[in-house]
Amino acid sequence: MSASVKQYLELYDSARQLIGGRDAERAALASAADDGLDDAFAPTDYGLNLQRLAVPVDVSRSFGCDIPAISGAPAALVNDIFSAPARMEERLPKGVRFMSLRKAAEECPQLIPANLRCGYDDAETRLNDLLWTDGALLHVAAGVVCEKPLQLVNIFSSPVDLMAVRRLVIVLERGAQARLLVCDHTQDAERRYLSAELISANLADGAFLGLDFIEESSALTVRRSTLNASLASDAQFQCTASTLSCGDSRVRIQVDINGRGAHASVNGMVIADSGQRAAYATRILHHAENTSSDQLFKYVADGRSRCSFDGRIVVDQQARFTEAYQTNKNMLASEGATMHAEPTLEIYCDEVKCSHGAATGQLDGNALFYMRQRGIPEEQARRMLMEAFVGDVIDTVHIAGLRDRLHHLVERRFSGLGSTCADCSLNNTPNPSADGCTKL
Repeated sequence: MSASVKQYLELYDSARQLIGGRDAERAALASAADDGLDDAFAPTDYGLNLQRLAVPVDVSRSFGCDIPAISGAPAALVNDIFSAPARMEERLPKGVRFMSLRKAAEECPQLIPANLRCGYDDAETRLNDLLWTDGALLHVAAGVVCEKPLQLVNIFSSPVDLMAVRRLVIVLERGAQARLLVCDHTQDAERRYLSAELISANLADGAFLGLDFIEESSALTVRRSTLNASLASDAQFQCTASTLSCGDSRVRIQVDINGRGAHASVNGMVIADSGQRAAYATRILHHAENTSSDQLFKYVADGRSRCSFDGRIVVDQQARFTEAYQTNKNMLASEGATMHAEPTLEIYCDEVKCSHGAATGQLDGNALFYMRQRGIPEEQARRMLMEAFVGDVIDTVHIAGLRDRLHHLVERRFSGLGSTCADCSLNNTPNPSADGCTKL
């Protein structure tokens, strides 16, 4: 058994009363020991807030991006504890629940699917099964349309190095529609944080989900996120993930397209510099006829950053008349940056339209020369070319106000001003006076 798995099993054994009786989950993690865990989960001295001590963060002021389309104040996961603005339930349309996952498990467990892991069933997801303490549930009843997007802010704020085990469960019943913006922020850049996140999205027949992510974390933050989405007939799933700053970030996305006529659009943008590490791995699985998908991922790697994209499309034997497209384009803005791209296409039937490809290069020298000849300083010209390079990914975002805000954040990021919103008061929030965390 690996040292990584062993430390978490021992933690559970010593804190079973705080975590709750999860012996079956413990056995599942122990049986997955051969799969091992990512190096990020190696033996460390991260704390875990198993006593669920509240951190005094003003959630209503923690993300002031002034996006007019967002529905009211955001909910938040402060480390791994759900927090919502006062009277939030009254602001939501009838048939929409956006609440603590822990509370939902106690009050309405019938709303939570039995299987949250879909395609990923490894040591990392089983660790989440064992140690999660809270998260968020978004449930939209059949036929209900949530007109305004909702927002969830993942906040790291702690007086000690901390690991947060987070969960987000999204359930859309037949014909339901919703859009959700999820933002990751690190408050204290001097602390080491580890985010272990599992996201499950279940879309019934004819449902629509727009899911957008923005990551703005610190150099000492490690993020390990797994997203599983399951689509029934005629369901529509649109996802755009933007990594504007990070430490060591790895995101896995799997979409199971199970019903005829369903469509998935999965897109991503990464801006990395210094020694940042950013990786996306996607698996789009077509299991039914007349389904479609498209992917567009773009990276700008500068400094000594290390980036990777692993994209896979699988078309099953019964998935005739599938249309699936994948594009990955990458720009190396410095000699020290590295990019690894591995697009894969597996087709097990005829009568399909599929394509995939990846290209990595540097700034267009001719375009740069043309702009300099017209009086544009070199640094400004480089910045303009990089902004234009990622522009079509930003344009895949369905929330108009968010598209505008992302263009602004990207401009700030390339200008060296940082991508964090100038209005954001997150960095001014005090830390609690005591930690109370269980050490690994």
